[in-house]
Amino acid sequence: MRKTTLVAPVTALLLASPFLAACTENADPATGGSGDEADPRALSVDSSADACTLSATEAPAGTLTFDVTNSGDQVTEFYLLGEDGLRIVAEVENVGPSISRALTVNAPAGTYFTACKPGMTGEGIRADFTVTESDQDVAVSEDEAQLVEDAQTNYAAYVQDQSAQLLEKTRQFVELYESGDDEAARALYPVARTHWERIETVAESFGDLDPMMDAREADLEPGQKWTGWHLIEKDLWPQRAEDYTPLTDKERVTYGDDLLANTEELDSRVQDLTYTVDGIANGSRGLLEEVATGKVTGEEEYWSRTDLYDFQANVDGARVGFEGVKPIVEAKDAALAEQLTTRFADLQALLDEQKQGDGFVSYDDLTPEQVKGLSDAVNALSEPLSKLTAAVLS
Repeated sequence: MRKTTLVAPVTALLLASPFLAACTENADPATGGSGDEADPRALSVDSSADACTLSATEAPAGTLTFDVTNSGDQVTEFYLLGEDGLRIVAEVENVGPSISRALTVNAPAGTYFTACKPGMTGEGIRADFTVTESDQDVAVSEDEAQLVEDAQTNYAAYVQDQSAQLLEKTRQFVELYESGDDEAARALYPVARTHWERIETVAESFGDLDPMMDAREADLEPGQKWTGWHLIEKDLWPQRAEDYTPLTDKERVTYGDDLLANTEELDSRVQDLTYTVDGIANGSRGLLEEVATGKVTGEEEYWSRTDLYDFQANVDGARVGFEGVKPIVEAKDAALAEQLTTRFADLQALLDEQKQGDGFVSYDDLTPEQVKGLSDAVNALSEPLSKLTAAVLS
């Protein structure tokens, strides 16, 4: 299993998305705060136990302020997410019950998502949000140190968010598996693993956890005990196995609990991680290499044939990493930034052709020509992506 040096010492060099620089502060009701009808850029957010209510669903481009009030009984968070629902544009955390905090962000025109996260778990309560064109300039910091700091914050938040969602869905998956609800467990398996695959290069940096959680049977070393996702995958999809003996109820509990415990450990460890700018860029490249070596070939999910879920998740993670450093690359090598943007879009268009409902077709449903087309698109993206780190550090 490849190890990518994505994680860095606290003092490492990072970078970020300039127009997304955000800050949080305690809301001051005396100022009139957000939600002021006279100022369309001032919005109020009410985060309750089961709702995330904004005073408006759109605002003109410029400096936006979200006045977030927690009317629920759990600590909550509020996010402004990019149009993919993955990239964290800005966030405010640890808003306790009856507390208000303000989030200020420079946002250009575009489509976004808002999300409240009562209890600070899961994907949150999400809704569409639109920033319209306006005549107010969106401030772009030219201070690279600030860009680095912003990128560090945004990427760390992204990893923590994906890890939290992985933990929540793993809990649900293990409960279904251990209770014998195989049909529901099979449906959730690729969905839960999506969050692992989006941050796979980070997860792989923990050399003790990775083999216990994600080892494939074909890659086991002599004497190595097989545990984790793919062992359970085989138990849920044994059709391709010969003379397979299903796991007993007791064994299911053993392996399910083991996977959940390791996921909890992973989530605990990522909380304090920091990332270098070259680590983010290398992580983006590393995730695409994961696609090339295991997903486009149909090797990763040998039993379930759900490789396209993993494929999409790796591409998601690679794109989020690239977009985090994109403003720096645009300043130093605009042609490379444009080329990468185009090739990510080209690859996504091919993946979109294989979508089925909320998921993807089985890998076995792909024709040889479709596999080649996806492989060619991965290779076309890999070449400029290999230049990303050098461009960022130039």
